[in-house]
Amino acid sequence: MAELTVTQKPQGLEGEGFFATKLGDVIGLARANSIWPLPFATSCCGIEFMATMGSNYDLARFGMERMSFSPRQADLLMVMGTISKKMGPILRQVYEQMAEPKWVLSVGACACSGGIFDSYSVLQGIDKVIPVDVYVPGCPPRPEQIIDGIMRIQDLVKDESLRRRYTEEYRTLLESYNIS
Repeated sequence: MAELTVTQKPQGLEGEGFFATKLGDVIGLARANSIWPLPFATSCCGIEFMATMGSNYDLARFGMERMSFSPRQADLLMVMGTISKKMGPILRQVYEQMAEPKWVLSVGACACSGGIFDSYSVLQGIDKVIPVDVYVPGCPPRPEQIIDGIMRIQDLVKDESLRRRYTEEYRTLLESYNIS
């Protein structure tokens, strides 16, 4: 029989009939377990992602049951597969249309570094056009690796300060990509 695991509660004061903690911890916990991903899949890594969504791996148990195919309703951009240089501006536009807070997961060798395609037409890593939070290596990566990348994103989301997006460091990062 499968054992049920419950998300670890944030630190706080606990007593009979009450639990008090910081608002930021509760919001981080809620965000981390209700991420709406936008899959941007172009090749074989997209097929591996489809397997991750299947019943054998069941990505829905991580709070990602609902795939969003609208950037305005997504908070995790999952870029999977080969991105050509002509696709770079489109990928950037999709990223810019997403509302804050937003995170990016780069899946596969092609999205991370251009993979085996060291040519004039292939973008040598999506971090040339948008900032990336987590990289998932592999060609193509197994569903377990994609799930591990998603769990790393959840760790980032859970521990991120509510005000991080308004810091000077974050503004400088976006300015380095010419994103206002």
